[in-house]
Amino acid sequence: MAAKDKVVKETPLMKQYNEIKRKYPDACLLFRVGDFYETFGEDAVRASKILGITLTKRGAGSATETALAGFPHHSINTYLPKLVKAGLRVAICDQLEDPKMTKTIVKRGVTELVTPGVSMNDEVLQSKTNNFLASLYFTTKSIGISFLDVSTGEFLTAQGNAEYVDKLLQNFSPSEVLVSKNNKADFKQAFGENYHSFYLEDWVYKQDYAFEILTKHFQTVSLKGFGIEDLKEGIIASGAILYYLSETQHNKLQHITALQRIAEDAYVWMDRFTIRNLELYHSYNPNAVTLLEVIDKTLSPMGGRLLKRWLALPLKEPSKIKQRHEVVSYLKANQVVLQQIQNQIKQIADLERLISKIATAKVSPREVVYLKESLDAILPIKTLALSSPQEAVKRIGDSLHNCDLLREKIKTTLNQDAPVAVAKGNAIATGVSATLDELRAISSSGKEFLDAIEARESERTGISSLKISFNNVFGYYIEVRNTHKDKVPPEWIRKQTLVNAERYITEELKEYEVKILGAEEKIHKIETALFEELVAWIAAYIKPVQLNASLIAQLDCLCSFTQLAIENQYSCPELTETVILEIKNGRHPVIEKQLPIGVPYIANDVFLDPETQQLIMITGPNMSGKSAILRQTALIVLLAQMGSFVPAEHLKMGIVDKIFTRVGASDNISMGESTFMVEMNETASILNNISERSLVLLDEIGRGTSTYDGISIAWAIAEFLHEHPSRPKTLFATHYHELNEMTTTLPRIQNYNVAVKELKDTVLFVRKLVQGGSAHSFGIHVAKMAGMPQIVLLKAQKILKKLEKNHSNEVLHGVKEAQDSVQMSFFNLDDPLLEEIKEEILSLDVDTITPIEALMKLNEIKRMLTQKNK
Repeated sequence: MAAKDKVVKETPLMKQYNEIKRKYPDACLLFRVGDFYETFGEDAVRASKILGITLTKRGAGSATETALAGFPHHSINTYLPKLVKAGLRVAICDQLEDPKMTKTIVKRGVTELVTPGVSMNDEVLQSKTNNFLASLYFTTKSIGISFLDVSTGEFLTAQGNAEYVDKLLQNFSPSEVLVSKNNKADFKQAFGENYHSFYLEDWVYKQDYAFEILTKHFQTVSLKGFGIEDLKEGIIASGAILYYLSETQHNKLQHITALQRIAEDAYVWMDRFTIRNLELYHSYNPNAVTLLEVIDKTLSPMGGRLLKRWLALPLKEPSKIKQRHEVVSYLKANQVVLQQIQNQIKQIADLERLISKIATAKVSPREVVYLKESLDAILPIKTLALSSPQEAVKRIGDSLHNCDLLREKIKTTLNQDAPVAVAKGNAIATGVSATLDELRAISSSGKEFLDAIEARESERTGISSLKISFNNVFGYYIEVRNTHKDKVPPEWIRKQTLVNAERYITEELKEYEVKILGAEEKIHKIETALFEELVAWIAAYIKPVQLNASLIAQLDCLCSFTQLAIENQYSCPELTETVILEIKNGRHPVIEKQLPIGVPYIANDVFLDPETQQLIMITGPNMSGKSAILRQTALIVLLAQMGSFVPAEHLKMGIVDKIFTRVGASDNISMGESTFMVEMNETASILNNISERSLVLLDEIGRGTSTYDGISIAWAIAEFLHEHPSRPKTLFATHYHELNEMTTTLPRIQNYNVAVKELKDTVLFVRKLVQGGSAHSFGIHVAKMAGMPQIVLLKAQKILKKLEKNHSNEVLHGVKEAQDSVQMSFFNLDDPLLEEIKEEILSLDVDTITPIEALMKLNEIKRMLTQKNK
């Protein structure tokens, strides 16, 4: 018989570990063993690297040898965030019974699965940033998307094409994305590989299942009340999120009270390129300052998170925007009220996350006291708001809940200096439980009681140095030095002999010990039960507290806008029904904060309207500030429609519904695309989506290719925008001075340049936008300022003169050639080719033809002419 392979015998502990690990194969399992959380095998290798802890071996040298790394259980809040931030899913496996109560192996089980997108841990979360878990559902027509922040209860859904979903992913920056295993390739192709993603089984993404899980959670019969019933794909994505929460042991979700629709048509459309180009809240340059960093004057975590949302989703509804402007005007005019409100907001903790901790029963006694103190701080705000003559402020005051009963209950139930954990004791106030008060009296009177015994026995026996102490081995004892051994009464029982002393116990001490230790255990049980009761009772107030949090967040954002306006001399925008944009002395909100002290920002005017000045062609040298003017125009419009005042002397504008920017070369070489290809992709996206209320900002279009190609493309794009029926408002910055010629044939294009003063051997950038085209680019001057060697500069000047001369000759020659060609083609008016071209042009439906089709048709006509000339 062949020798059988030797069976490796597992220890009971490792057998239990392996059974649990099999249920969570893709998670790092923290396995509680005594006072430590241990990791084994591959988990141990990963954990030791991430946490910087020692990697050892269990059963070293034996057949069951495995890697081992662990840390003390009380350090979980230090180590867990590091694992989660590294992108790991962490399964926390705890002991489910007291080891003293069992003679076999302790029962263990996973009590929580913490993932990057599902965490209530303060060390993982950032106070002013949402921690969103996203879910995507793909169909051939559209993609459903859902976002949930389990730490605040915010639950949102939408659906649309890949471009829209990409924009939302960029705006909401989820920590983790759920996708069906079947759509793994689709997700990576559409959105890249930079997200922490987790792939669920395909059956989770089913309509019936999603509807059932959502209606069961919200205890409704339909989803009509949330206004999302038509978002089929969005509903399926949302259902998958709730499934994932149940799978990660998150079953207490009372704080998720609604599913909100992200209404695409209510907000200004900005594609992902625009969001990136304007550096609203992220920058690819590590030293760059973002717009959010400059405008965020919020004082509460809720306000900080809401401001990000307002920045991501600027409003299109004039009445809502004006309402925000009116509140800011009122607070700016009443700065005493502003300061009083701000002082109260400073005292408010993170209400959204505190009430979420109540719902999930992961709250500490101290945090419940913070909840009460935060609700106390809201009362003066309510009083101030109600007495305000400003309608919107008064409405906020009217909607704020006093939560009198809740505040009173917490005040009477908990000590105001409640501990960070119930186990630390003294959380429950005196007077709540007579039994608890009695037991505490026994426990606290222990010191006096022992002192009394010590004094009495010392006097009775004549042992002056007699001392009563306690240890874990045999409890309370009397210690007597050897010099007094002969005075020890016969009823004392000797327990331990030391070098210089003897230790004894008595019946009286034993009885007292039982009473004291029993009291402390009972105190802990009663305090825990009373605290759990209180938390369950508070859960009834989830909705009013969430409403208060939402209203305080809004007020905080409006106070932030006011503070910003006061500190930086921002003005109130004037919104009109027209489509014009008129900025008087506009400034870049970020750049002006970066200038050295005493250096003024050069403000600029911009006027755009569809009748006379629809497209401004801005020429000027590099470094002169063309890009800054483009960006500041977009940021001023954006701030205005967020409800903020703006960095300008005056702004008069009609609502903008879409902002498009193509600013700077954003290489995508890592994805196999050249700078020019990326530029063309982004520009095509603009040309295919413009509307009459669009604002288009194009910077240096065509610079990624040869000069003549670049000029041709830039010219064609500018002409397309001019001729487009929507007449979008456009700023077009370019270093191709040839484009200044467009004004001769296209009446709504106006030339402007960023002024430059030429000094004897250098150039001074004035950074002022003035009417008229720029003569040349001063590229060699810029090179000189950068410290380019003299020999290079002289050579460059020679080549430039030669090229300019040749270029002008070439252009003249080209024009002459084109004229001759046309004359040859059309010399004979009876030429059948002319008739053919005429038919081709007349058969075009100008209203429905796409830009690509038009270019193709133009190419076809060009080809016919070329063949004729041959």
